[in-house]
Amino acid sequence: MESALYEIDRGVAVISLNNPPVNGLGLALRRALIALLEQAGADDAVKAVVLIGSDRAFSGGADVKEFGTPKSGQEPNLLTVIRAVESSAKPVVAAIGGACMGGGLELALGCHFRVALPDAQIALPEVKLGILPGAGGTQRLPRLVGLDTALNMIVSGNVVPALQLKQTALFDAIVDGDLRAATVDFALQAVAQKRPLKRARDVRIQDPYGEAYLQFARNTVAAAARHFPAPLKCVEAVAAAYTKPFDEGMKIEREAFLWLMNTPESRALRHAFLGERAAAKIPDVPSDTPLRKVERVSVIGAGTMGAGIAMNFLNAGIPVVLLEMKQEALDRGVATIRKNYENSLKKGKLTQDKLDKRMALLETTLSYAGIGGTDLVIEAVFEDMGVKEQVFRQLDEVMKPGAILASNTSTLDMNRIASFTRRPQDVVGLHFFSPANVMKLLEVVRADQTAKDVLATVMQLAKKIKKVAVVSGVCDGFIGNRMLKFYRNQANELLEEGASPLQIDRALEKWGMAMGPFRMGDLAGLDIGWSIRKRLYAENPAMKRSLIADRLCELGRFGQKTGKGWYRYEAGKRDALPDAEVDEIIAAARAEAGIEARKVSDDEIVERCIFALVNEGARILEEGIAQRASDIDMVYLHGYGFPAHRGGPMLYAETLGLANVVEKMRRFAGQPGGDAAFWAPAPSLVCLAKSGESFN
Repeated sequence: MESALYEIDRGVAVISLNNPPVNGLGLALRRALIALLEQAGADDAVKAVVLIGSDRAFSGGADVKEFGTPKSGQEPNLLTVIRAVESSAKPVVAAIGGACMGGGLELALGCHFRVALPDAQIALPEVKLGILPGAGGTQRLPRLVGLDTALNMIVSGNVVPALQLKQTALFDAIVDGDLRAATVDFALQAVAQKRPLKRARDVRIQDPYGEAYLQFARNTVAAAARHFPAPLKCVEAVAAAYTKPFDEGMKIEREAFLWLMNTPESRALRHAFLGERAAAKIPDVPSDTPLRKVERVSVIGAGTMGAGIAMNFLNAGIPVVLLEMKQEALDRGVATIRKNYENSLKKGKLTQDKLDKRMALLETTLSYAGIGGTDLVIEAVFEDMGVKEQVFRQLDEVMKPGAILASNTSTLDMNRIASFTRRPQDVVGLHFFSPANVMKLLEVVRADQTAKDVLATVMQLAKKIKKVAVVSGVCDGFIGNRMLKFYRNQANELLEEGASPLQIDRALEKWGMAMGPFRMGDLAGLDIGWSIRKRLYAENPAMKRSLIADRLCELGRFGQKTGKGWYRYEAGKRDALPDAEVDEIIAAARAEAGIEARKVSDDEIVERCIFALVNEGARILEEGIAQRASDIDMVYLHGYGFPAHRGGPMLYAETLGLANVVEKMRRFAGQPGGDAAFWAPAPSLVCLAKSGESFN
């Protein structure tokens, strides 16, 4: 397939970018653009050149397939292509429709003129990968749209519709209808009128308040960017467009780009970007696997979780039938959904029309017969195998042939759940995270007999409801909660050894976790973990008991919902306040175990909790529960508040060096009172550390 197509239309050379799906500016396309620009320049019959993409995208920027490969920087690089466009003796006009982002926008900025459809999507999103535009975006865009607009676009990375930029010098025309025909018309008109070839690089920014605005931007961005260096570097690069000649500004942009590319924060964000895409691929499920039809969904259970799950589908325009056993519970569920939408309405995030349309898609029923005709059913009932058995036996009786039967279980054995039906091939785990209408993660649990078309269907559906889906095999807790058990184990051990809940939470939050383990427990409800622990105690009587956590639950301290947990909470407030009663329970547990409290450093807290995640993550990979290390990182980034600038537990371990992580684990095992069995490094971790290899 040719990377770019060449046609002559009324004396205008039309060069069409042809690298689906989004015309990524890979090496083959860059070479084609240079060759075709030279061809047009040498043809006396050609009066002007039009660069155009597809309906979907002018160009989405760099080619994702070339990330991290030598091809990405190989000549002709994007800077070379843009110089060729800009130095053309004949007018070069960009015809912009669909996505025009990153390097794609930088290419358009190098053209002499730009014509766009009103809904074209304009963005320089590089900051979201921890870098900045590296092919002149920070220098040309401010010259065309002004400092304020350019800084907002570059620092946020957000998409702006072309129509919103109509009053700027970015576009010479905003057109409706046939983009190609309109742009060729524009090019011919420019030639006929002998319009001078405009180069963005020659424009001088006129802004009497520029210096004051830039200083304000520095202060604001420095406070907001926190762990990320890229936003402030963006400000400095844009400042150079205002204060320096173009070539000097380009040098500053390039130096900042290369520096940012080598930061751990950029590595983490690029890892997440690629990891999300990798997670969508299942090695033994072909991309062309036929999908099952999912036009109506049913949800069993109208509690907080069930209501949240239902909202995902309503938001995507998919009708939902909500099932409960009692009318009062059903009414509460519908009221929860409506209240959530009304809150969005008050914040301006939703219109009344959209609210009404979404609520109109919701049906309710008190009978299993009312859901039998749906294409997918998701149960969100109490986390108990006996309850799940009753539900799935009933579903087996009422659901139509070919319907997908899904469980929202967070820990239970999906193979056993599937065995409650005569159609285990139709059963899959869909583990949503609370609040289900907000959290991006969806763990897709593949049971032994789950059909490939079921997997392909739910993975595609996850995209439709805007979730990051990660496939997990069957084990207790799947990927996320299985690892979390070991993280919490260390938090509890540190508690016994001398740290307080407040110190542990603060240490991990300062390091970057969205919430420490004890505040997280109080928010989620301590009774959930207690129920799981009691099941595990029964299955494994030799298992070490979590005495302190169990005693809190025995006292009815279940967290925020009861006003007391690891902390106490005042009525109507969510502030976690230290509680002397908890201190007494901890002290009594230490005395009972014969433990003398010692001083624990914040560094030890972070290392033990995070390395516990890493070690169990390595075991999960060994067992094939997770397909790849980046899948584990996606689970923790999108479901457990792991800091984005660290890229997930597995990447963080690689950043530190796996040999260093293994050495620390062995040190923890050997310290007084250390648990040698717990800290035995996973065999694969030891192997990788010795060979100097990485997970990914």
